[in-house]
Amino acid sequence: MKKLEEYVRSIPDFPEPGIIFRDITTILQDPDGLKLAIDGLADAIRNTECDVIVGPESRGFIFGVPVAYALHKGFVPVRKKGKLPCKTVSMEYDLEYGSAEIEMHEDSIKPGQKVVIVDDLIATGGTTEAIIKLVEKLGGEVVRICFVMELAGLNGRKKLEGYPITSLITYEGK
Repeated sequence: MKKLEEYVRSIPDFPEPGIIFRDITTILQDPDGLKLAIDGLADAIRNTECDVIVGPESRGFIFGVPVAYALHKGFVPVRKKGKLPCKTVSMEYDLEYGSAEIEMHEDSIKPGQKVVIVDDLIATGGTTEAIIKLVEKLGGEVVRICFVMELAGLNGRKKLEGYPITSLITYEGK
């Protein structure tokens, strides 16, 4: 079987010259690649005491739900503002050009629950930092953060200092 990074398609000069876009859809399309990703994330969490897996839309759903299932944990979705039907808590965060807002149901995390965040990618760390703030606002404790891929050149780990982070693949560039 190949290594997980061998399933990633690299697209040069997208979205602009000098950038290499790391496409994970090729991981999802291949049963072996998908199994490596889900098993790798589950293995990274397996010895972590946790109550629930949290993942942001949409790729955090793709990877977080099967990991939660494999570990027999619940899954809490984090959505863009206005997409959840019940009472929510929200957090605004900065993007490269502008800002965005995410939400969780107010009753999705119970005080004292231990939470693992799962997502496809850590780049600048802004989305994950906002998720941490939401979890902590609800009384939860983030005990681990797991990503399929990390773009280390964007320094996202700096925003998440103090939290244990696992990335299955790390690219040094942006």
